[in-house]
Amino acid sequence: MTIRLGAPYWKLWTSSALSNLADGVMKVALPLVAIRYTESPALIAGLGFAFTLPWLLFALTAGALADRFDRRRLMLWANTARAALLSVLVVVAIIGAGSIWMLYAIALFVGVAETIYDTSSQSILPQLVSRDALSRANGRLYAAELTTNQFVGPPLGGFLVASGIAVAFGAPVLLWVLAIGMLLLVRGRFSTGHTGATTIRADIAEGLRFLWSNTVLRVLAIMVGVFNLASSATFTVLVLYAVGPNSAMKLTDPGYGLLLTASALGSVLGSFAAEGAERWLGRAKALALTILGSVLTVATPAFTTNPVIIGAAFFLGGITVSIWNVITVSLRQRITPHRLLGRLNSAYRLVAWGTMPLGAALGGVIAQFFGLPAVFLTMGVVVVCLLLGMLWVTDKRMDAADEAADQAHRAEAAEEAASGPAGR
Repeated sequence: MTIRLGAPYWKLWTSSALSNLADGVMKVALPLVAIRYTESPALIAGLGFAFTLPWLLFALTAGALADRFDRRRLMLWANTARAALLSVLVVVAIIGAGSIWMLYAIALFVGVAETIYDTSSQSILPQLVSRDALSRANGRLYAAELTTNQFVGPPLGGFLVASGIAVAFGAPVLLWVLAIGMLLLVRGRFSTGHTGATTIRADIAEGLRFLWSNTVLRVLAIMVGVFNLASSATFTVLVLYAVGPNSAMKLTDPGYGLLLTASALGSVLGSFAAEGAERWLGRAKALALTILGSVLTVATPAFTTNPVIIGAAFFLGGITVSIWNVITVSLRQRITPHRLLGRLNSAYRLVAWGTMPLGAALGGVIAQFFGLPAVFLTMGVVVVCLLLGMLWVTDKRMDAADEAADQAHRAEAAEEAASGPAGR
């Protein structure tokens, strides 16, 4: 039986694809424009820090907002804010008044808007499609996001910067405006019924307590954080191992880009394969296999310098990472009450992104004292240890959580029916 996703979902999908294309263009355009204002490597690298800092400082608040207010409206306001901020850069570019510090400010505030948009986007999905359709819906969304953000956006951003700063920043503005238009076509209300009787701080604490009290979600969150630490350590130093005549792999800059594209291509394929893997293998076996596949991503360079072999490992690793993401995100959406989903998703993001700076620092230290292959080997061992987490993340526990969530959902629906009709 084919699971239909429905017209509202495909409107959200189109809006998300446009938004992620804008993100992909902007994230490449910012550093390329920045080198016109400064030659300092530290200041250029700091742009990425400014853009991701809101995920450490604002993620939990964004989750609380997504559970307090209409999620579609929050997404609309977030995209409106991003378009407005980039419009400022367009005007500044036209009058020739730009600076590196203005780019920093824009990156920071656009990052804040992104935390609100992404958290609300992930939380609204269970209100648009049935619980049985979540794996398929998430897989299609991931495919669109990866394709636009990693394949189309970056080269398009480079081309647009070559055409002029105003053009480079004007294109994302247009894309976000189009995304807003598509999202306006998604009719209905997507709030959680929050009364506003509690404080933001109390709301955040409730979400964190829910995450910590659920064994499956808690262990999965820790596992994601550990994997991202290992992945960050690996890819922070990979460029030193791969690029240049004195490197181990001796790749050119384009060759290195092609190597990384293998992982992105695998991720797109994995987003389509996730639903079948979940159905054929079961969730626990599929997740365990994704851990083994992820070992290939971080550990293969420790054993070979052959770019074809490493590229193949990255491709397989990309497939497994996407399968993990689709299965675990769909599980969170199924077993978390709608009123808490924003806070749960933001807490997940906080763990996932918060370990990345630590991983980057750890990779640098290991490489400095023990060499680059030691980084890949050590991180491979770290990822293998994630299999221990599967002692707690079992099909029995996940099925029990699903059943409990189903019962709560049915009870909530019966209560709503008894109290009279209400809009979504």
